[in-house]
Parts: sequence; structure tokens; C-alpha cells
Amino acid sequence: MKLILSALLTYSILLLAPSSKVEWLSPKTHDFGEVKHKTELTHHFTFKNTSEAPFVIDNVRTSCGCTAADWQETPILPDSTARIEIVYDAHDLGYFRKYVKVFVSGQRKAEKLFLEGEVIP
Repeated sequence: MKLILSALLTYSILLLAPSSKVEWLSPKTHDFGEVKHKTELTHHFTFKNTSEAPFVIDNVRTSCGCTAADWQETPILPDSTARIEIVYDAHDLGYFRKYVKVFVSGQRKAEKLFLEGEVIP
């Protein structure tokens, strides 16, 4: 009996779990590899609206001041694609791994993207 209740609880949690409205068409992690010190690096993350309704990107938060984001502020229609531009200022030497949180309207959990690489002299 406990096994059946446990299975039903697990199944109901899976049904209620929020699904993402976003399908990433590019990898969620981008590796710049070795980059020269004091250069500005840009990468575009491309995604598709897989929901049945338009949504907007409410906000994009970067993990530090060395990273900036730009995104489309108008609604993204169902089955449409858009992109988020991330700019990294390679000011500090050494390995870096930065994250960016993308907040989509009507979606509770933020999407998380990563940039990494190594800044060399």
C-alpha cells in the first residue's frame, strides 16, 4: 500500500511540475576558450517559444558586473525564435565561469545560461 501511495505521489508531482516555455536552440553553456586580457566578448543564446501563448523576457540577471545582457522586450510569439546577447568583459586573468538567469513571464523557475573560458595575458 505504501508503495502505491508513493508511486501516486511521485506521478502527481511530475504532472504538476512546471515545464519550460523555452527550448534552447543553442547550447546553454558557451566556452570562449582562451581569450586575451581586456577584450570584450559577445555570445548570442538562441531560443524558441514552445508554449501556446506569447511571453516576454521579464529580466536577465548576470552573476557579476563584468557581464551584461541585452534581449528582446517585445512579446515572443508561439513557435517564434529570439536571442539573448551576453557581453563579457575579460578584465580578470584566469579561468572564469559566469551564469546568467533568464526570467520568462509566467514561468516560475529562471532559465540558467553559462559562459566560461580562460583569460590570458
